[in-house]
Amino acid sequence: MPTVSNKGLQMPASPIRKLVPFAEEAKRKGRKVYHLNIGQPDIKTPIQALNAIQNFDLPVVEYSHSAGFASYREKLAAYYQGLNLPVRSEDILITTGGSEALLFGLMSCLDPGDEVIIPEPFYANYAAFAIAAGAQIVPVTAHIEDGFALPSPSAFAEKISAKTKAIVICNPGNPTGTVYSAEALNALRDLVIKHDLFLFADEVYREFVYDGQPFTSTLSLEGLEQHLILVDSVSKRYSMCGARIGAMITRNAEVYQAALKFAQARLSPPTFGQVASEAALDAPASYFTEVVQEYVHRRNLTHRLLTSIPGVTAPLPGGAFYMVAELPVEDAEDFCAWLLTDFDWENQTVMLAPAAGFYRSAGAGKKQVRIAYVLNEADLQNAMRCLELGLKAYQALGR
Repeated sequence: MPTVSNKGLQMPASPIRKLVPFAEEAKRKGRKVYHLNIGQPDIKTPIQALNAIQNFDLPVVEYSHSAGFASYREKLAAYYQGLNLPVRSEDILITTGGSEALLFGLMSCLDPGDEVIIPEPFYANYAAFAIAAGAQIVPVTAHIEDGFALPSPSAFAEKISAKTKAIVICNPGNPTGTVYSAEALNALRDLVIKHDLFLFADEVYREFVYDGQPFTSTLSLEGLEQHLILVDSVSKRYSMCGARIGAMITRNAEVYQAALKFAQARLSPPTFGQVASEAALDAPASYFTEVVQEYVHRRNLTHRLLTSIPGVTAPLPGGAFYMVAELPVEDAEDFCAWLLTDFDWENQTVMLAPAAGFYRSAGAGKKQVRIAYVLNEADLQNAMRCLELGLKAYQALGR
């Protein structure tokens, strides 16, 4: 019988969706499941985007240019320029979600056997994309005690070898919600230039930075013009996860042309998604003001309830809509599965993402979970109550 490829065998299962069969079974039993495992906001999509779809009047749903519609790229460039970021429309490659942007970028810059350094915990699909590109991930660990701050330049330098080709970061961070300081990013910029590496920066949560903190985009750092590949997306910014539209941005013409070849092979990004995404750029500033206020409220509520549970530790995240918590259990994955299979409070339970899947180092994050505070206040309160009572019941079992 034919066998699957080594890449297929090495491809990690998503820690975000790994427990879905247990959740589906819980729902079949009539339980309500609060999904804190996945970053699917319940925030409304801008009406401008929805209207653009409803008013679509072209007689043919045709291919766009493989790099995306020119009108969208020009309007998106204007968005960045409005943030004082030096982006031209010819630097932008529209992709099928931010995932495809990172995949095309990695495949354009890395050869089989190359190494890429990523601070852990990191968005689990980075591992899948690296495997697809034939690259090896070398993790550098960020610690919960430090609020998952960007590791020091010396910590990165220790991981650099003759095989190192790139560094990947996410700012604000998924799964931690950490926002990197300008000082830390400048130090990383210097390291990238010194060792002549590519820097992949995932900035899809750019708008969601809290408590008056400044946000420093890697696009604003001088000297990275030939090193930087930026990943962006409308999924979380405009609560349009299903539109599947992202962007790869680079001022390195050689990288851009290589990525364009991969884009040509998949023909074009989704037409309707581009139409909606272009229109979403017309959303007023008040849209983000209201969304940020709502996420801050949800963050504060979740963090307060979470850290009031005995034995639970969780840094207050500075951005995005995730936090990583350490629980008083030996195996968070077993606990998360048990919540779905054996526990309920008033016929309700909660689904979390075991954080071990966001680490590359063996044994790391075993007691941790990622929580996406994307639900409304009432649902978050019930979910935290389920977690609190679930922990008590689980500990009583001696597991």
